[in-house]
Amino acid sequence: MAPVWIWNLVSDRFEKAVQRLDLFHGKEHLWTVAHALYPQDDAAARAWIKPLLKDLECDRASKVITTLESLAQGLWGSTRELVNKQINYFGSNLHRLKYKEGRQRGEPLGSGAIESTCRQYQCRFKRPGQFWSRAGDEALMCLETFWRNGRWHLLFPHSTLSDVSKN
Repeated sequence: MAPVWIWNLVSDRFEKAVQRLDLFHGKEHLWTVAHALYPQDDAAARAWIKPLLKDLECDRASKVITTLESLAQGLWGSTRELVNKQINYFGSNLHRLKYKEGRQRGEPLGSGAIESTCRQYQCRFKRPGQFWSRAGDEALMCLETFWRNGRWHLLFPHSTLSDVSKN
C-alpha cells in the first residue's frame, strides 16, 4: 500500500485526481487472510478467496468488507486481529477501489507502469555527482518527458534529433 503521505500529497496537489489502489495490492491483502484461514490447504484458500476477488474487481468492495466482518466475529486471537486489520485497510481505501469503473474508462488498474517510469526518472536524475536546483530539475524533467514521449519535435522542430526520436 502506498504510504499515507502519498495519498495526502495527491489530495493536496491534485484534488480532482481519481485515486486507485493498485489491484494487485488489494488482492495481496485478501490472500493474507486466505492463507491465515487455510495455511496448509491452497485449494481451500483459492476456493474461499475466489468470490471475494470477483467482488473486489467488480466494485463491490463494501461486500468484501461485510464478508470479512462476518468472518471476524467467529475468529479469535491473532487471526481475528489480522482480519480486522484488513477490514480497516479496505474501509480506509474504499473510495480507491473502483476497478470496474477504471477498466471501463481504459485506465490502468495497477501501478506497475508508473512505478517503472518513476524508477527510470530516478536513475536519470539521481546519478552520482549530479545535483539539481528545483528549477533545473523541473526543466530537465520536462525535456526528458518530451523526449520519452516522442514529442521532442514539438519543442525543436528544426532539430535533427527529432528524426532520432521517431526511430
